Amino acid sequence: MRHAFLSFSFFLLVCACNSPKVEEHLDKSGFVQIHKVIPNITYDIRYQSADNFVGAVVDGYKAPTAYISKEAAEALKKVQTDLNKEGLGLKIFDAYRPQKAVDHFVRWGAAVADTLTKSKYYPEINKARVFELGYVAKKSGHTRGSTVDLTIVDLETLAEMDMGSGWDYFGAISHHDSPLVDSLHTANRNMLRNLMKTHGFKEYSNEWWHYTLADEPYPDTYFNFDVK
Repeated sequence: MRHAFLSFSFFLLVCACNSPKVEEHLDKSGFVQIHKVIPNITYDIRYQSADNFVGAVVDGYKAPTAYISKEAAEALKKVQTDLNKEGLGLKIFDAYRPQKAVDHFVRWGAAVADTLTKSKYYPEINKARVFELGYVAKKSGHTRGSTVDLTIVDLETLAEMDMGSGWDYFGAISHHDSPLVDSLHTANRNMLRNLMKTHGFKEYSNEWWHYTLADEPYPDTYFNFDVK
């Protein structure tokens, strides 16, 4: 029995060491608000409104602003500089996301009868499969602070470039290389992807808007301070 106890204790120690760290206190020292680094950035922080797949203000979003790691902000600034030369710029939908917001998403996913936003955000997807299909995660790269959801806009009109599907639309049409969009949409997505990759980001294949800094500074830490 002693050997079994030691084996179980070792298993618990290994699990603890491999578990992601969730930073519960308000440690924002490694983060910046994106607009303070990129003054002409555009925000559309829908998780701070009811216009999102949850259909309500998401836990932890106290203001329509966006935080990101300092390293990711500097890389985004280079993307913005390149776009500005063409009269274009970035629009941010989401960046750092507190763990409490992800927990809110998990509760939403468990409430399978709540389909209030289905017609806009997931008309072709069974809500019970959103985690399985990779559209919502119980542990999100956003919570590590170097992932961003974004698109390209015209600097003068602020009109979004047509990407063939909207932000946070759950479906095959939102996949980066989806055959369901036409050549114009593909070209627009590739413009964004090429610029982001040039400046150190990697894409997520299921979502054309989703990028993570390849050399992220907090790869094992999931933060939980409010966006405010």
